[in-house]
Amino acid sequence: MSATSRHDPVFAAVDLGATSGRVITGRVGPDELVLTEAHRFANTPVRLPDGLRWDVLALYQGMLDGLRAAARTGPVASVGIDTWAVDYGVLDSDGSLLGLPFHYRDGRNTEAAEEVLRHFEPQELYAVGGLQHLPFNTVFQLAAHRSTAQWEAARTLLLMPDLLVYWLTGAVGAEATNASTTGLFDARTGRWSDALIERMGLERSLFPALREPGERAGILLPHVAAFTGLPADTPVTTVASHDTASAVAAVPATEPGFAYVSCGTWSLAGLELDAPVLTEESRAANFTNERGVDGTVRYLRNIMGMWLLEECRRTWESDGTPTGLADLLAEAARARPFAAVVDPDDPAFLAPGDMPSRIDAALARTGQAVPEGAGGYVRCVLESLALAHRRTLREAAALAGRELRRIHLVGGGSRNELLCQWTADATGLPVTAGPAEATALGNVLLQARAHGLVGGLTEMRGLVARTQQVRHYSPQGDSGAWDRAADRLTAHV
Repeated sequence: MSATSRHDPVFAAVDLGATSGRVITGRVGPDELVLTEAHRFANTPVRLPDGLRWDVLALYQGMLDGLRAAARTGPVASVGIDTWAVDYGVLDSDGSLLGLPFHYRDGRNTEAAEEVLRHFEPQELYAVGGLQHLPFNTVFQLAAHRSTAQWEAARTLLLMPDLLVYWLTGAVGAEATNASTTGLFDARTGRWSDALIERMGLERSLFPALREPGERAGILLPHVAAFTGLPADTPVTTVASHDTASAVAAVPATEPGFAYVSCGTWSLAGLELDAPVLTEESRAANFTNERGVDGTVRYLRNIMGMWLLEECRRTWESDGTPTGLADLLAEAARARPFAAVVDPDDPAFLAPGDMPSRIDAALARTGQAVPEGAGGYVRCVLESLALAHRRTLREAAALAGRELRRIHLVGGGSRNELLCQWTADATGLPVTAGPAEATALGNVLLQARAHGLVGGLTEMRGLVARTQQVRHYSPQGDSGAWDRAADRLTAHV
């Protein structure tokens, strides 16, 4: 691939994940798509007396520092922001933030979800939003929040990327792919559900007008331009601000019948559809219908993902156990296959803390022996994730009436060769792994499309396929062993 020209437009992608944030610059030209990391910073939640919060001020400063670094690389044509979903900040009538946003892993959400479901039938919520039931969905977080004194002053609700766009530009709006994760968005119409918002006892004025990926949100405020060194007329472009939506937009699929797994802290496994699946069977199987680019539907299920492995590593590190990933994976490859399997979506695994002990407890409940050594735990996690990918994608295909031909595994998990190979083995489908930076690529490509440099999803994905390195994994080994492990896990769930 030839180097991009210094005259090609530079797009700054702000990509905030659950543990770190980055500002990445992207150059897009004919048959060229190159990313460069300008700045990386930690995303460290803080536990206050009233719960677990995001340090959004530190994230904002990290973003500004990253944009200043990006400005030094050359003229920046646009800025786009993506983050995780469901979490939000609220503004008062002066436009000031009321407290640090709560973290979706805060314990308040479970009780609030139970309270909401005492007043709403699950079928009723699903018929509107089509969301997988997760205790941290925005609709449940709001039920917890509105009982606080702070809520009395709330006038505007902004999801995390929309809050950061507001601080950059002063413009208020709600990007549609992220709004679709709230439980207050109508999956059929692609608009806010006024009826559900009213029934929840919420003010409709809290929810800003929706924006679609590709729209201009605004230009930088003067003090932002002065600090970053970016021109004052630099536009902030609305991208698919839910990081999974940006990642799916950059899946390098050139053929129909593909499934995707966007694998990082979470594994988001599913299909891209033209319309939501709102059947009772879909609800019972706990699938979500979230908005994608160009009105598509991301029909998927959230799986706990690499969170289990990273929490294991944090626990071992605090105990002084070596946690180098390469050594752990090599040890896992040597460990006994299928010695133990768990359901990654066991609610016991959701909160931060001692993950190996919680895996031990789950295995004890299901009559299984604990793994031998750190490698045994890693193998347990990765085989369990591969089985969860298998179960989820097969159910999605059946519920949507699709036949699957290939899995595209993107995100950080695509670097994990064991997970990629075992996903192929478990599902019996070929796996194309990569790009690891799918979210940032999708962010950059949507900005480039707004500037007329690339066309629709097919053209964007074709560009990714031609320019980014991927690996291919074919199913191998004993498929019967995976069948038996799946049966064993099903019996335990």
